[in-house]
Amino acid sequence: MLSRVTLAGSERSHPSDSVDLGSVGPAKNIQITLLLRRQPQPHAQGTGRVSRAAFARSHGADPLDVEAVRSFASAHALSVERVSLAARTVDIRGPVGTLSKLFGADIRLSQVGRRIYRTRQGSLHLPAALVDRVVAVLGFDQRPAAGTNFRKEEKVLASVAYTPCEISSIYNFPPNTGKGQTIALIELGGGYVEQDLTSYWQSLGLPKVAVKTVNVDGAANQPIGDSNSADSEVALDIEVAGAAAPGANIVVYFAPNTDAGFLNAINAAIHDEVNRPSVISISWGAAELSWTAQSKNAFNAAFEDAAMLGISVCVAAGDAGSSDGEKDKRKHVDFPASSPWVLACGGTRLLAGNGQIFSETVWNDTRTGGSTGGGVSAYFSKPGYQDQIKVPKPSDTRNATGRGLPDVAAVADPQTGYRVLIDGQELVLGGTSAVAPLWAALIALCNEQLGRNAGWLNPTLYGTLGQHRVTHDITSGTNGAYRAGNGWDCCTGLGTPDGLAILRLLQQAKA
Repeated sequence: MLSRVTLAGSERSHPSDSVDLGSVGPAKNIQITLLLRRQPQPHAQGTGRVSRAAFARSHGADPLDVEAVRSFASAHALSVERVSLAARTVDIRGPVGTLSKLFGADIRLSQVGRRIYRTRQGSLHLPAALVDRVVAVLGFDQRPAAGTNFRKEEKVLASVAYTPCEISSIYNFPPNTGKGQTIALIELGGGYVEQDLTSYWQSLGLPKVAVKTVNVDGAANQPIGDSNSADSEVALDIEVAGAAAPGANIVVYFAPNTDAGFLNAINAAIHDEVNRPSVISISWGAAELSWTAQSKNAFNAAFEDAAMLGISVCVAAGDAGSSDGEKDKRKHVDFPASSPWVLACGGTRLLAGNGQIFSETVWNDTRTGGSTGGGVSAYFSKPGYQDQIKVPKPSDTRNATGRGLPDVAAVADPQTGYRVLIDGQELVLGGTSAVAPLWAALIALCNEQLGRNAGWLNPTLYGTLGQHRVTHDITSGTNGAYRAGNGWDCCTGLGTPDGLAILRLLQQAKA
């Protein structure tokens, strides 16, 4: 009998609203991703000054662990599809019947609405040969890992709308273009139309922005032709980042919307030796409770890797207020925005003109239910950089304190939203999905001026408290359970950017 050990944190349940369609054909080949332990060597967390080559050698996977996985795969007639020492991942492929037996995966075909995909329940189990080497196993489950965080507003209903260039001026962004920088965008579906981008840049009087794609795990740029689909997410991300930092290179990493695909896309961007992004923008997420502990730990470790490599990661904080869209009448936050290694981006309602802010409040539209995400993590403890702020006690958690989010904000209300062009249509979009690429563009502008990567910004931004402000404090409004006030809060974090003040702060910070 095969000797196995339960993989902690891998528990899942089949979707509660699914229809059981039976077993998966045992001969069908699938690919799963094994995340290996980090080499048992001490390292400085979040220094942001480790080269990619040095990182793979000292912080990546132990080559002996990789060889153990290769031997395991060979012994069971499985193929090794991809190995990344730096990302600590090994992708293996084989018959689902063999893999499910080896890892004790209880899987079935489930139908949710019109969609059919593999799901699993219970815990996974590690064969003896992989115990103490493998820390996560992803890919058995195909259910969507995350949703988009954009909100659409009919153009005729939008009370105010801005181009990203106008928003950059309102928030006092540096006047440079981000030349020499690369902004990575993570996308889990949909696509963009090249002609839309060309027309959009022309409408703004901008030269053509450099946009390219990287395909991960078989995904690709596949526009659906529907502005209510993920096409809007993809185009919004590109057009906001590209218009705010038109000299930067925009690289779009397309991946399947699964936990394995999402993680592999993030790792592809972090460890990309060709494009070498200095900042990553993520506009996808889901409530913390919908993720397994092994997935949250795996993503969090990847974001720590980014911090050590000097890469900033901006993540949308969600568009469904303090409940994050859950129906249990409790408070929830969005992941991966709740990772302490990322810059969580919340949203505001902005009224401005001629480069001046007239009014800026928390985004909370009772008409549509759209509202900035924010609150306190039930999984991640309060990080050291938040020691000087008062974070409410998390609910339903093992932690006495939790990581508070968002960290920062910008305009997200679609009624005061972003003018964009998607699938040939002029639209006004909002949501914290727009805030993440906007902050990513600001960081790219700062990086160009600095001549180095700003990297992990959180300690630097929070370190300004009580000294001088580099953000506009938002003191009015609520996202449901939380209310804005002086200083940091669970609605808009530290506030919205004063771009030049942030640049000056980074110039003064130790390189």
